[in-house]
Order: sequence, then structure tokens, then C-alpha cells
Amino acid sequence: MSTIFARIINGEIPCYKVAETDEFLAFLDVSPVAKGHTLVIPKKETDYIFDMEDKELADFHLFAKKIAKALKQAVPCRKVGMAVVGLEVPHAHIHLIPMNHIGDMNFTSERLKLSPEDFAGIAGSISSFL
Repeated sequence: MSTIFARIINGEIPCYKVAETDEFLAFLDVSPVAKGHTLVIPKKETDYIFDMEDKELADFHLFAKKIAKALKQAVPCRKVGMAVVGLEVPHAHIHLIPMNHIGDMNFTSERLKLSPEDFAGIAGSISSFL
């Protein structure tokens, strides 16, 4: 059974793409905890991030680092937080979240409601800094 992320990778479900390589994909979370909340995923389907091969895991983090640097330029914030939760979708992924306070990383808080135009603008802005 395919995960929602595999369906996004395969183009079956649209996303607000930020960046893509042969190995990884970054796109906006459609239920963000903060403006610019970005998901970074490996294209190879692996449930648990720590089951990834060492080189793949290192490359995954380096890709996420590039996205985080662009995200910080596109969405002014003190820092970009990184979280790996992995319970909601059985496909390894990193959350990159612009933050000014520790509470900005609260996954139980009410999610933002953004328009398709807002999402497209944010994704385009982040991409422009890559």
C-alpha cells in the first residue's frame, strides 16, 4: 500500500513543491503549524528514518539543510526548527518549521488555514532562495 508521500512523489497527489532531486523532495505541509512549514522526504520509501543507510541519511540531512537556509530567507524567523516525528505517515520525513519561540513547534496547536495562492507564493519564495 502506498503512503500519501509515495503518491505525492508519483504525481498522483499535487503538492506545493519547494525543491526536488533524484533522491529527495521538499514541499509545503498543507496543514502547517507555521507559515512556511515544509516537509522533506526521501523518494525511497522507508518508514523509520533511522533505518536509512548512513550515506542516504547524511544526504537527506544535507538536502534538508539547503531547504532550511532558503526557508529562513523566505520566511523571516529567528531559526528554522527541525522535527522528526514519524508517527503520522509511515514514510521517513523531516518537518522544517520557521520559529521565533519554542511554542512555534507545537504539533498539537491549531493548524493554519492558507489559500492556494498563499501556499503557491510561499513555495515560490522558498524556491527562489535555492
